[in-house]
Amino acid sequence: MNNPQNIVGPVVRETREKLGLTQAQLATKLNLAGWDLSRGTLSKIEAQLRCVTDYEIAKLAEGIGLTGPELLRRALGKN
Repeated sequence: MNNPQNIVGPVVRETREKLGLTQAQLATKLNLAGWDLSRGTLSKIEAQLRCVTDYEIAKLAEGIGLTGPELLRRALGKN
């Protein structure tokens, strides 16, 4: 991708898949946690087509069982 809009999308997708969750299931989980997110928006985040705010990084991380800093470390390749 020439100009990705975020760095966390691939990590979110990979971790979601490892957890056995569909995009719809993760979107529902995030909605229940207080973030009004559609499956389509989650798809755009995972494909790096949408920017992600710091609040959203924290919520995404929570939804897949990570901390915000851990999600960012993984996205930067510093496991």
